[in-house]
Amino acid sequence: MKLDNLFFSNSINTTEELLERNQVDEKLKWNLKDIYQTDENWEEDFNWVEKNYVKYKDFKGKLKTSSQSLIECLKFDESICVKLDRLALYAMLSKDSDLRVQIYQSMDNRIKSLYSKVLSESSFIKPEILEIDREVLNKWLMENEELKLYEHYLDDIFRWKNHSHDPTTESILALSTELMQIPYNTFSILSNVDLKFPTIKDENGKDYQLSHGRFYSAMYSKNRQFRENAYLGFMSAYKEFSKTLNTIFNGNLKSYIFNSKVRNFNSALEAALHKDNIPVDIYKNLINSVGNNLAQIHRWAHLKREFLRLEKLKPYDTYVSLFNGEVERSYSYEDSQEILKNSLKIFGDEYISILEKAINERWIDVIETKGKRSGAYSSGTTFGVHPYVLLNWNFQLNDVFTFAHEIGHNLHSYFTGVSQPYVYANYSIFLAEVASTVNEGLLLEYLINNADSKSEKIILIEKYLNNITATFYRQIMFAEFEMKVYELTENGAYLTVDDLCKLYGSLYQKYWGEAIDVIEEETFTWARIPHFYYNFYVFQYATGFAASEQLLKNIKENGSSAIEKYLDFLKAGSHKYPLDVLLEAGVDMNSTLPIDAVSHKMENLLNQLESLIK
Repeated sequence: MKLDNLFFSNSINTTEELLERNQVDEKLKWNLKDIYQTDENWEEDFNWVEKNYVKYKDFKGKLKTSSQSLIECLKFDESICVKLDRLALYAMLSKDSDLRVQIYQSMDNRIKSLYSKVLSESSFIKPEILEIDREVLNKWLMENEELKLYEHYLDDIFRWKNHSHDPTTESILALSTELMQIPYNTFSILSNVDLKFPTIKDENGKDYQLSHGRFYSAMYSKNRQFRENAYLGFMSAYKEFSKTLNTIFNGNLKSYIFNSKVRNFNSALEAALHKDNIPVDIYKNLINSVGNNLAQIHRWAHLKREFLRLEKLKPYDTYVSLFNGEVERSYSYEDSQEILKNSLKIFGDEYISILEKAINERWIDVIETKGKRSGAYSSGTTFGVHPYVLLNWNFQLNDVFTFAHEIGHNLHSYFTGVSQPYVYANYSIFLAEVASTVNEGLLLEYLINNADSKSEKIILIEKYLNNITATFYRQIMFAEFEMKVYELTENGAYLTVDDLCKLYGSLYQKYWGEAIDVIEEETFTWARIPHFYYNFYVFQYATGFAASEQLLKNIKENGSSAIEKYLDFLKAGSHKYPLDVLLEAGVDMNSTLPIDAVSHKMENLLNQLESLIK
């Protein structure tokens, strides 16, 4: 199979304005009727929850009286939460389809407000459970089969005993959750809707209207002047509004620090990791281990600089391919489906059939349109409803890998949802990036193994190296930045624009090394990364990548038995703590072996690449 057979001319002229949503073929837009047939049906469920959540009061003060009272309360809570999750999914996807549509902004805000009210009304549940004598609870678990299902859930509640408060305080804290969402919501609207990006000239001198998706597309251009213009134009918007973004950013930090202090944690980092029972040392050891061993990414940076014949790399030089020649190649969404199915068929017929179902039944929103949320995501597990995928297709090889990545999330969520009861029908954030990066690894191996020429193999090895750079090293750099800004703020500092730029710039220099020139615009990157609002999320891209490398190694060495363990991992949900779920799949994250495996993989790839280009 030759890679040239997989490309065709881009059917969308990126020099023109983005399409409106109604100009896109229906088969390329997600079908939200699988959630609710109409907005009116959404309103019916919303009204039902609003009417019924007050019945939580019927259970107050009764949970420690009998196992039956406890199980009835837990089941009522589930009946409310199942509808809330469904309502939230519909509102989020409708809003993200076109952020300009006010009705869906309103629905999204209303459901968040309703969530806050439900959390407040149900906030007595965990404190009352903590009042139950542990011996009595263990007796109930032995005697009541329905309650036995909740054993791990109840154990997890008792793990929070030192971080919980009386029902009144818990009710107040529940009301604060809506306030804590304000910084991210403000950032999202500013970044995705209100910021105006300039129109520049492309490689052919034609107008090129910058957007989030087109910025990344431009970074892959062979024309350095075009890359520079796109980069400077895109970053200028964030630089112009950096003082506003700085205020939003600090507000986000302070909201999570407030929460950690009220919950009696030593730090916001400890609070963020506690929910998944992850030791703080895993986070810090990851940063320290990689920070002291950056030789391979520095080697890669020097190789890039040499091939581009530059005195120094600039940040807008880090994405462009060194080896794929002057002819731009485009991947269609349709051809990418077949590539993906071929690369993942090792997982068997059931996995592929669900992938085909996701495509054919429109679980995926493909095309970038005006007002659509930027980036890509999978919606996660919503009990009783399949998950959805958002893409913004730009016909790049990178889009194929994003597709594989989000399908990894999507099928992980699907199998979890159909395999687990509601109480465990989700997986922790710590596990979230494992399936996605496994898919990317298999896609790369498939393309490399089917390459017919040395040049094709070189291109794909480069892609793998760039994946390691972006998913492992870059995310650890982000994680170190996030750790430091929280530590500084917790020690009483208020971080100015200059403080954040200086810190981000120093870390960027540290991770990329002497081969790169950290120009001023790059130091404003802190202002545009949405993941910095996700409360210590980014390090899990790196741990997920490391775990996926270990899983891929296991699959190569052990075949069907390792695949069976991996498929069980996709179905495991949260019925055990995430480190235990990974251990059953064959990965010990308490050791440095998965992290070391990434460094060794990069070293081997660099060795292969250098031998091929001699």
